[in-house]
Amino acid sequence: MFECIIVLWLGFLLDVFLGDPEYRFHPIRLMGHGISLGEKWLRKLGMASRSGGTILALGLMGITLMVFLLLSRILNGIYGPLAFLFEVYVCFSCLALRDLTVHLDPVVDALESGDLEGARICVSKVVGRDVTVLDEKGVCRAAVETLAENFVDGFVSPLFWYLAGGLLGWLLGADPVLFALGAMLVFKVVSTMDSMVGYRNEKYKALGWAGAKLDDVMNFVPARLSFLFLFPGAMLTGRRGFWGMKIGFRDRLKHDSPNSAHGESFMAGALGIRLAGPTTYGDVRKEKPWLGEGLPDAAPSDIVKTMWLLSAAAWVAMGFATLPLLWLF
Repeated sequence: MFECIIVLWLGFLLDVFLGDPEYRFHPIRLMGHGISLGEKWLRKLGMASRSGGTILALGLMGITLMVFLLLSRILNGIYGPLAFLFEVYVCFSCLALRDLTVHLDPVVDALESGDLEGARICVSKVVGRDVTVLDEKGVCRAAVETLAENFVDGFVSPLFWYLAGGLLGWLLGADPVLFALGAMLVFKVVSTMDSMVGYRNEKYKALGWAGAKLDDVMNFVPARLSFLFLFPGAMLTGRRGFWGMKIGFRDRLKHDSPNSAHGESFMAGALGIRLAGPTTYGDVRKEKPWLGEGLPDAAPSDIVKTMWLLSAAAWVAMGFATLPLLWLF
């Protein structure tokens, strides 16, 4: 289990200091290409259905795990440390904490310089809503919401499944690191598939059904555990942790998704702002309920506060994840 701890911390530190560099053969980008290719084949075969989406999800999981295990075995046969470095690389590629701030720093800069159109363009890169109708408050809400939601999907969930996989490997007497990274990769396949085809529109409501449901299942526990990290993160950064818990437990189930409002509702309480509300996606206006109803709107400074709070929460989460691994070691 000691190797599990080392791989996890090295992957985390690389993500903190390097972020998630864009390059052609990034594992998540390759997953995306696989999903796009699989979708084209399924549509040509007339299988753009729930069963086709299930085949796509299971097939990509199987291929991802097979490639990962094959590469790990080949590298281990060549030179053991190469396999270790590969494991660290995979862990690093599956965590996305630094990117939460990298993509939204330009939004803050644009808003502080009075460039609303520039802020809209920047925030459009990380949200799916129609940004052309957003005023400054709307841009701020969108930024805080995507930070809070992606903290679970991009960090807490991969961390949770790494830990779960490692513990399963240890219980089975197998290599905990391979099981940990395998579980992490399965989650990233599901998450990537949900972000690409998990929509409820006419084109994807059948094909994307499996990915969306699997994403709900795999994020269910991490979303609820996130309060354990967000509360101390709020206290460490001078935010209102108890209000975050109060609003979080009150509003966490207001969205259609069983998981997405957890981080957002906590953030609304901790920052003393309201989030969500009516949102436009394309030509469709969705009447989302307010999270933190009755509180004031978000400001550019709230985006920065959210970044600091989530960074602190991430370090707390790493401490929580390390404890069971140290106990088993």
